[in-house]
Amino acid sequence: MMKKLATGFLAVAATGTLALSLPATSAAASTSSSSSTTASDWDDYWGPYYAKHGLAKAVGWIGVEGDYEDGNSVHVKGRLYDLDNRTYKQGGKCAYVKFQAADDEYNWHHVYARYYCGYPGYKTFQFHEDDVYAVRAKVCQYNPHTHKVSKCGQWWDVYDAEEV
Repeated sequence: MMKKLATGFLAVAATGTLALSLPATSAAASTSSSSSTTASDWDDYWGPYYAKHGLAKAVGWIGVEGDYEDGNSVHVKGRLYDLDNRTYKQGGKCAYVKFQAADDEYNWHHVYARYYCGYPGYKTFQFHEDDVYAVRAKVCQYNPHTHKVSKCGQWWDVYDAEEV
């Protein structure tokens, strides 16, 4: 009996010590530059961005190496969430995200798209693009049977060289 009590007290003490040490570790991590853990000159988290009616969501990270004038490299990572719990017979659709990139005159072109069907889960994605002045994202829903995109949210600026 005494051994069980001692083990219980040790477990509580260890948990308390761990809990007390976590805020200091988290604070230290949040004060350090996220660039120090990546090879990016600039990085940031983006999202969450939603489709119309909130039935799809995307969230992620973007890192930029170099600057646009000398040639940069943009790396985007993210998660795409299917939040539509309806069956296909009930009108349910999949999650869909698309990205566009622009030059310094804001001539936009398609660079990446991904869909994911699997409520309530998510799918990770990533892509890389060179010589990019701006990146924007839009989250929609996708019908896998008709291959049509619908219920899109607005375009969201993920990166703009003027704002960095």
